[in-house]
Amino acid sequence: MRIFALIIALLTALPALAQDRMSAAEFDAYTKGKTLFYGRNGAAYGAEVYHGNRRVQWSFLDGECKEGHWYEEAGLICFVYEDTPDPQCWSFTKGARGLIARFENDPASTALYEAQDVGEELLCLGPKVGV
Repeated sequence: MRIFALIIALLTALPALAQDRMSAAEFDAYTKGKTLFYGRNGAAYGAEVYHGNRRVQWSFLDGECKEGHWYEEAGLICFVYEDTPDPQCWSFTKGARGLIARFENDPASTALYEAQDVGEELLCLGPKVGV
């Protein structure tokens, strides 16, 4: 069943793979002001809020949010977060059901992510406090 789901996910992503990567200007215009929820292999993966000035908030949907920013480098959209100084670079294409992102830091990575703006806010519980 997992193989069938993977085949379906790859087939629906094929048209997007044929498209050109989004430029930084296209990515900014598409994402600014949105909260996009990302899925992987049919399961929720995380969400990101795209603010102005290329500022972002990322969460693995666990209530913890990481502040960061993005920039364009060599045709990729690279993200740097407060706790991870090494850039994480992605290529983005626009698919029929939202953005499709491919992690480019690992050439062996074949996982595709679909993003959709579902009109929900990102839940950030704040810093952990206590003993």
